[in-house]
Amino acid sequence: MNREVTLPLIVDDRGTLQVAASDVSKLLRTVGGRWLRLVEAGEESLDEDTVAALTIELAKLADRIDVACIAHSSGQSP
Repeated sequence: MNREVTLPLIVDDRGTLQVAASDVSKLLRTVGGRWLRLVEAGEESLDEDTVAALTIELAKLADRIDVACIAHSSGQSP
């Protein structure tokens, strides 16, 4: 499955970025980690396989954001 995801950036009226990419990637990893902990704690309303798949996809997206930021800061295209 190779789907592109476009995340709108939050900017002010002068074009200043209000949400750092590192915060977004950290949030994605945190959400996945919390879901996993809920499953490990026995939360019955969560399907373990679905949580695992979603957590992996969130981590992949966070990785893509990090790689794009590294490439941008080094002057390269991702």
